[in-house]
Amino acid sequence: MKLLFDQNLSRKLVSRLADLFPDSSHVQFHNLAEESDTQVWDFAQQNGFCIVTQDVDFAERSRLYGAPPKVIWLRCGNSTTLQVEALLRSGEEAIRALISDNDLHCLELQENLLRGSKRLLM
Repeated sequence: MKLLFDQNLSRKLVSRLADLFPDSSHVQFHNLAEESDTQVWDFAQQNGFCIVTQDVDFAERSRLYGAPPKVIWLRCGNSTTLQVEALLRSGEEAIRALISDNDLHCLELQENLLRGSKRLLM
């Protein structure tokens, strides 16, 4: 399962989550950090990646055009890399369901840090 982390997420997530999501990458590793959403979208589509982002634009694009690529929209605000990693680890089952189900195109992972609850929305 190949995840492509958007520029608004740490490159460290690639190595930190390699046990769950091998072959993942970051837009910076492909000289896409300063490119348009369309270029990132096209790259992910052509290379079999699922985009992981905190940017609503990719979620909206997914709703308009469907998949591929699939999108994981992290709704966790200004979080540390450790918190983002924990959210993705806790959402592993939902992420696997997203990847394997042809009818799903976008997954929202949301964590309410104030109350400590997590919601997975599909």
